[in-house]
Amino acid sequence: MGYVEELRAVVGHRPLIFVGAVVVIVDGEGRLLLEERKFPKDLWGLPGGLMELGESTEDTAKREVMEETGLTVDELNLINVYSGPQHFVVAENGDEFYVVTLAYYSNKYQGELIVDRKESLSFRFFSPNELPDKMVGSHRVVIKEFLHKHYSSVFAE
Repeated sequence: MGYVEELRAVVGHRPLIFVGAVVVIVDGEGRLLLEERKFPKDLWGLPGGLMELGESTEDTAKREVMEETGLTVDELNLINVYSGPQHFVVAENGDEFYVVTLAYYSNKYQGELIVDRKESLSFRFFSPNELPDKMVGSHRVVIKEFLHKHYSSVFAE
């Protein structure tokens, strides 16, 4: 049982504050990796998840990418930190939480994509001008900021 599950066993569905990390992964063609998620159901989003005890946010980002995709990220660059009332979530099971999300990007990764069927339906690299309509709203915000502030320098590398 992980940290979140242990907390939930004590506090039930009451609102909590969690820290998480997501990663925009850019391939050599300038496309962005998205995950077709099981939760929230059938939405595309960035690989990432919640911090465990003793981790840095960078550790969280790298661990979540590895667990969800099979890829090892070699270098992370901060996009931004996202928090506030617009990041309040009520999960399907009634759990309530506010999430503080650190978003990173990287074009330095290795490995083969492997779908973890517990969390994902599929993965696909998307051109920035062909992103899917059904996306996690907060991840769309992260991608928009990444494209505006960082994309041209990352794709130029």
